[in-house]
Amino acid sequence: MFTALDALPDRLDKHEQNFVEKIRNRGWFGTHVMPEGDKPGFVYTTGFWLKFRFPEVILFSMRQQTAQDTFWTIYQELEAGRRPPIGEATDAIFQNAAAVFLPLSLQQYPNYLGWSRWFYGNDEFECLQLVYPDRDGHFPWASEASAEVRAAQPDLTEGNWLGLREVP
Repeated sequence: MFTALDALPDRLDKHEQNFVEKIRNRGWFGTHVMPEGDKPGFVYTTGFWLKFRFPEVILFSMRQQTAQDTFWTIYQELEAGRRPPIGEATDAIFQNAAAVFLPLSLQQYPNYLGWSRWFYGNDEFECLQLVYPDRDGHFPWASEASAEVRAAQPDLTEGNWLGLREVP
């Protein structure tokens, strides 16, 4: 698979060189995007797909360091040969809460995954949204979920949280 790792260094600007170097040295890179207006901030990976053939991961409304630590946990699990389940709750990611990985809609890639799209040169990689519950354990698609957790994590799946949300 051809990626930006294969590009000649003199064809990359200093930011691109830095990005590629981080992936070359660590195996992945986390891009942090600040909140804007009423849109929450987010962090996403680049490199998981290349190294493990595991989808990149995007995580919303979490402090940058916490998100990076979460991605390191996922990376270490993958390196140990353990792949988290997709579409069902797992307690292997966070210490005190469950999490669910859901496939990101390809239509969302241009809006959220700029550096990953640049790195791979296309949209032929997978990405998962890592979703966490509110303090009472309700995921954003549950009718009991808090307004805060719903606002903090937009649904980037093919819609209706892949059918998990109860339709009235």
